[in-house]
Amino acid sequence: MLDRALVDGLFPSDLPDPSHWEQRYPARELADGAEVTRFAPSPTGFVHIGGVYTATIAKDVADHSGGSYFVRIEDTDQSREVEGVAAQFDRAFEYFGIASEEPVDGPYGPYLQSAREQIYLSYVRELMREGKAYPCFATRDELAEMTKRQQATKVPTGYYGSWAVWRDADPDEVAAKLSAGDDYVVRFRSPGVQAGRVSFSDAIRGRLEHEANRNDVVILKSSATSPRLPTYHFAHAVDEHLMGVTLVIRGEEWISSVPLHLQLFEALGFPAPRYAHVAPLMKQDGGSKRKLSKRKDPEASVDFYVDAGYPSEAVLYYLRGLANGRLAETPLDQALTEPIRLEECGVAGPLVDMVKLADISGDHIATLSGPTVLDAVAEWAAERDPELVTVLTEHRELAERAIDVERVGVDNPRKDLVRWSDFRSIYGFFFPPLFTEVTDASDERFGGLDASLVRKLAADFADNYAWADDQPTWFAQIRELAARHGFAPNPKTYKADPDSYPGVLRDAANAIRVAITGATRSPDLHAVCGALGTEEVLRRLRALTP
Repeated sequence: MLDRALVDGLFPSDLPDPSHWEQRYPARELADGAEVTRFAPSPTGFVHIGGVYTATIAKDVADHSGGSYFVRIEDTDQSREVEGVAAQFDRAFEYFGIASEEPVDGPYGPYLQSAREQIYLSYVRELMREGKAYPCFATRDELAEMTKRQQATKVPTGYYGSWAVWRDADPDEVAAKLSAGDDYVVRFRSPGVQAGRVSFSDAIRGRLEHEANRNDVVILKSSATSPRLPTYHFAHAVDEHLMGVTLVIRGEEWISSVPLHLQLFEALGFPAPRYAHVAPLMKQDGGSKRKLSKRKDPEASVDFYVDAGYPSEAVLYYLRGLANGRLAETPLDQALTEPIRLEECGVAGPLVDMVKLADISGDHIATLSGPTVLDAVAEWAAERDPELVTVLTEHRELAERAIDVERVGVDNPRKDLVRWSDFRSIYGFFFPPLFTEVTDASDERFGGLDASLVRKLAADFADNYAWADDQPTWFAQIRELAARHGFAPNPKTYKADPDSYPGVLRDAANAIRVAITGATRSPDLHAVCGALGTEEVLRRLRALTP
């Protein structure tokens, strides 16, 4: 074991002892059964929707137990930090309601690991004083060569046992290296042995058994860097203890790390929290399933949902249903408040089905009032479609009439609006600034009708047009228009003598629909014209006249 004075000389002279931090972060006062959970993303890439899924579970468990939930940014790997990710974190946390319940200046902060350097150094120094950690001067090339020799002799790779050359190095040799200013990392002196096993309880999976950790892992990164930050594993142990986390809810990829984490908790003299490892979100890929991939799948990114404008309530409802199947069978408003139960979370990764999410989103939007939908669209469009915001503001009354078409006063309201980004393509034709008038009577949308006939239909309909609240009365105008211009009243009549007619009633009605809406398919034309108003209907019809 190294001399205490030598160890202490590696750290700032004013570095507090661990007792200082124990007093600074006293144990939380919690009611029986209350859980403290956290979401701990790393700014090394965009937020995965699986992160929102895990955070949703963590927050829900804390809230329903009367505990606390917070967000801790794990930014110790600063070499891989991606620019702009912090802003994305803020967007995601706000959009999906998974922001920290504890203020940034709360009693258990700071909540940014890079701002907790002194805390980690205190505990690293303490482990070194106790001989539970040591400096290692092995270079990258030396470690690579060691791995080659391990592979050649078919032994497990890693830094352990006799392969851990600096584990029991002569103190004088270590002192000489330090005196020379050689770069080093600090490694944990693992108590594990090769082929050892450890068992632990998981709140989702029950009793698990795993290979014990035998490696002397790095707990403090290179001495050549500043600030000196810990590795994930060491920061995890220190932070969960000092921040009072009782239940660590995280992805199943961390199960293999539990043996190491338990060793670190024991070495530090901390009680270990409970663990719950969530199965990853999956995707159907041909005949098999795979993990939802950041690299392959755009829907893996939280920005995909925010930018497309999926209502957060719909996405959260869907995710909660993936976590607990019973919530998928519960009405949305109720499912968003019902507790998620860890014992009901499956151990097989749930399949993300975007078609199902679209159905849920469409169903949800169909239940919202027109003003609520328009406000949500405007909020979404504020940063993505400024022109649409202006249109909705300047034509608010028209927008409210348009959004009610086939939504109000019908047994089965339309559900084609699934994302706020779809609003322009679905409803844009209602608004004069967004509508491109149809002026070419030979346009293919008229189904091959003679251009001169199309113009005559538009002019005649405009000259005789009169609004009627009653749909059959209103549509009678189109029947009469078609008859005046020689269209067959029905397909049977047309088929009997096709040369005698330019088309059927449906073709004449389509010409009017295209002139007014710009499309061959639209919501009920009577309702559309009612929303547009007579003046706008006539303006669009006359755009086709010579």
